[in-house]
Amino acid sequence: MGSEEGQRVPSRVNVFPIAVPVGTHPLHAVGASWAARLRGEETCAVAYFGDGATSEGDFHEAMNFAGVFRTPTIFFCQNNQYAISVPRKKQTASKTIAQKAVAYGFPGIQVDGNDILAVYAATKEARERALSGLGPTLIEAVTYRFGPHTTADDPTKYREDSELEEWKKLDPLLRTRRYLGSRGLWDEKTENALRAEGESIVARAFQEAESAPPAGPEAIFTSLYAEPPPALKKQMEEYLAFLKEKES
Repeated sequence: MGSEEGQRVPSRVNVFPIAVPVGTHPLHAVGASWAARLRGEETCAVAYFGDGATSEGDFHEAMNFAGVFRTPTIFFCQNNQYAISVPRKKQTASKTIAQKAVAYGFPGIQVDGNDILAVYAATKEARERALSGLGPTLIEAVTYRFGPHTTADDPTKYREDSELEEWKKLDPLLRTRRYLGSRGLWDEKTENALRAEGESIVARAFQEAESAPPAGPEAIFTSLYAEPPPALKKQMEEYLAFLKEKES
């Protein structure tokens, strides 16, 4: 709804606000995990990013810093084969993304990103390494982007339909459904009930968002810092005064 409240993370959830820049947040994850270690907290940080982010300098700076200081950080690369429209083979000459970790002095592992159990096991192991003081891990989850990168993207311009059809056979949702079904843990009745529950939750969220009063223009300034610095306060005052003058 265009409200700054949408960026507010619940107090019980340790997640940084969503950010659009590509590849900048691994640095934040390293800083957060290093701070946690200095404070004696038993925790680690996980940074999720795509294969395109590994072409950014920030990614390599984060990896280097994490390797030197052995920070409890997990670098999780979702390798979906294309950074918007550029295939992985045109982004890097490395045989894998996982092997990039070797240059920075810590392990890199490549897993089937469409296998939920493989991803869970790799992440669990990386977390255990981090908490035991063994430092960071890079996980490369090999997967595929079925749809366009954004609403402005046309994937038919840079990949073949046949490639898409091959990857559809490895759809992680279908694989997980079949696996659970084979163990007697999933059936159509269960799926329909869960789908109905999910749709109800989303519908309520929409109603709450649409019925909430619109935020004022000051929210642009007050939602960034716990205590806005003087320069930002001055900008807010000037902007609010401008709007008031414009209305009159």
